[in-house]
Amino acid sequence: MSQSRDSIGFLFSDIARLSRQAFNARAASLGLSLAQWRVLAVLARQDGINQVRLADILEIQPMTLVRQIDRLETMDLVARRPDPGDRRAVRLELTAAAAPLIAQMRRIADELWDAALAGFAPDEREALHHTLVRIKAALCADAHGETQPHAAGHSHS
Repeated sequence: MSQSRDSIGFLFSDIARLSRQAFNARAASLGLSLAQWRVLAVLARQDGINQVRLADILEIQPMTLVRQIDRLETMDLVARRPDPGDRRAVRLELTAAAAPLIAQMRRIADELWDAALAGFAPDEREALHHTLVRIKAALCADAHGETQPHAAGHSHS
């Protein structure tokens, strides 16, 4: 295995960690912790998700998430709603007050990635995006026990 292959996982991990740190520093003025903005970011994509699934996505314990939701609910950013399909479950929804904050978070993220990718030509950005989408799909398939066809012209030795 080549040196670059050995370090891909570390690069992904480092990029994720550094981007979270940079976002957190830029978003500090919003008055949210890193954990809180991660909850809001997932809810912005999957509003109405149940608490168990959200904890799974965030890779945190459900009790840790409950404390985060309690704080966000106190800030009037998140509301708990009964799950119509399961009386024991709770669904989480963003409140109207969260919309401007989510818009600010998106602007901050756009500015962060524009700065990170400033040296990339538009076609390089597109190629990177396409490659990352393929990697994500392959990892999702692997997680579900599915197999991915090998890319044409690439051997896996």
